[in-house]
Amino acid sequence: RRGYSSAGAAEFLHRSIVPTMHYQKSLPRLPVPKLEDTIRRYLNAQKPLLNDDQFRKTEELAHQFEKGIGRELHEQLVAQDNQNKHTSYITGPWFDMYLKAREPVVLNFNAFMSFNPDPKSEYNDQLIRATNMTVSAIRFMKTFRAGYLEPEVFHLNPEKSDTQLFKKIIRFVPSSLSWFGAYMVNAYPLDMSQYFRLFNSTRLPKLNRDELYTDEKAKHLLVLRKGNFYVFDVVDRDGNMLKPSEIQAHLKYILSDDSPAPAFPLGYLSSENRDTWALLRKNLLDNGNEAALQKVDSAVFCLSLDDFPIKDFVHLSHTMLHGDGANRWYDKSFNLIIAKDGTAGVNFEHSWGDGVAVLRFQNEIFKDSTNGPAISPQSQPASVDSSTAVQKLDFKLNDALKAGITKAKQTFDANVEGLTLNLIQFHEGGKELLKQKKVSPDAVAQLAFQMAFLRQYNQTVATYESCSTAAFKHGRTETIRPASVHTKKCSEAFVRELSKHSTEELQKLIEECSKYHGRLTREAAMGQGFDRHLFGLRYLALSKGIALPDFYQDQAYAQLNYNILSTSTLVSPAVQLGGFGPVVPDGFGVGYQVHDDWIGCNVSSYPTRNGKEFLQCVYKSLEDIFNVLKGKKVGS
Repeated sequence: RRGYSSAGAAEFLHRSIVPTMHYQKSLPRLPVPKLEDTIRRYLNAQKPLLNDDQFRKTEELAHQFEKGIGRELHEQLVAQDNQNKHTSYITGPWFDMYLKAREPVVLNFNAFMSFNPDPKSEYNDQLIRATNMTVSAIRFMKTFRAGYLEPEVFHLNPEKSDTQLFKKIIRFVPSSLSWFGAYMVNAYPLDMSQYFRLFNSTRLPKLNRDELYTDEKAKHLLVLRKGNFYVFDVVDRDGNMLKPSEIQAHLKYILSDDSPAPAFPLGYLSSENRDTWALLRKNLLDNGNEAALQKVDSAVFCLSLDDFPIKDFVHLSHTMLHGDGANRWYDKSFNLIIAKDGTAGVNFEHSWGDGVAVLRFQNEIFKDSTNGPAISPQSQPASVDSSTAVQKLDFKLNDALKAGITKAKQTFDANVEGLTLNLIQFHEGGKELLKQKKVSPDAVAQLAFQMAFLRQYNQTVATYESCSTAAFKHGRTETIRPASVHTKKCSEAFVRELSKHSTEELQKLIEECSKYHGRLTREAAMGQGFDRHLFGLRYLALSKGIALPDFYQDQAYAQLNYNILSTSTLVSPAVQLGGFGPVVPDGFGVGYQVHDDWIGCNVSSYPTRNGKEFLQCVYKSLEDIFNVLKGKKVGS
């Protein structure tokens, strides 16, 4: 077994010979697209959503904007960007967009990703998995802070760039030039500026605009069980991790504590409207809870231990996306949730960062906790006095706070009650077959969503697919607009006019969609979408007190940004499934994964939409697309 000495390798996941932040200084800057490109791309995205008269009006407004006020704003944005070379033009506006939003973070912004079970079934015990994942998470934090975490790099040609030889050479290239060295071998280092917010961080509710808070000096973990709050130190004064057997002992102590659930669970407050929560938080602070709240806010992370096993995938999604409201602290950068049967997942707050950082964290701690678990089913907890090491936080509540918690619970229960989650797994093919047929797997999944919505509701609607721009300094995300004239034409052929088309014609339509979707994806990843640019120009106009240009007051602009289909994808050996709530009341939140030989899809919706029927239509669409690609005749 590994020795847990202060200097031992066991404190770290690995020791990269290339320092973690080696590439950060020389990352390319997120480009501000040309205004004419943005307008052209915007109009392309509007075309499938509007009739001819509406499109003419929108086109006219767009061209007026491009020649007039839009041009002035664009030039100001470029000038401002040139003066802020340390960051990207979207960073400030994007943080503002998240932090000024007043809706509750739960269901509206927080997303979840659940882990695959440990391949060794006896390690899926709640205490064992909680201990092993906590140890791996602390090791990740320590590895990152020591600069030993392997830099995040996207390898287009891993045989050349993901090698010891390349790493040995590149580490001697100065930071200001290192990106170019990687680029020469077709490797793209990614921005890691968000990673420090994974730990000791929280989102603090404030009136009008929240704040992100990080306290890297804090050494304790926050553990929630039955809505009770516990803290204990996981790092000592010298920065060494507590022995795994001691972490195990403290978690065992918490799991066997028979304190009842609190009558007024504080966790509900973090699910409230942000202004309501800000006022209640002020009341909490004024009522003598400052020290306890400080412990919550500064904790390394929040570990939520649930007292029930997971029944099925739908129950899993509900548990990880929102849970019961009492046993979560939705403001923490993430909650590591572990159910009674050892099923684990992460629910993360979205303002501080995007899926790329969270996914890297999950991949590393899954790999570490399964390949080199700190404790085994035979391990005995250390004989330490957990009753002195573990502190149960006590909150002093006055009548106004009790009423606030009661109301928060009612709101939370009502919101959750309206939410439906549905899943499908399509096992008739996946990435391998699609690549054989030379079509993009992501394009096919997106085409299936367009076809399904047309089949179910007889229309084409605004659709959002998120794409990371982490290849740039302080990049966040860009929007891919999957609904296009190509997907509309192809969907109509499949749904309305099947008998009129030969299999070859249908194949051609699918190929056109794939080609166009591939182009949109490449543009978005290279910072050449249109959404963030238009968002930045609008933000600039408002911040300068300029009257909002007519272009932004166009009904079609509002409609395009009312994303009825909000979609996001990821595939990872660590993750079983992911999901998020709809972004509009009559929308679908679609999390999907295209695996080698199957496709999974997880959909959230509110009562105005039928997610189950939507997924049946997705299944039928995938079946039709795969059959056509296999050269089979499709019946309607």
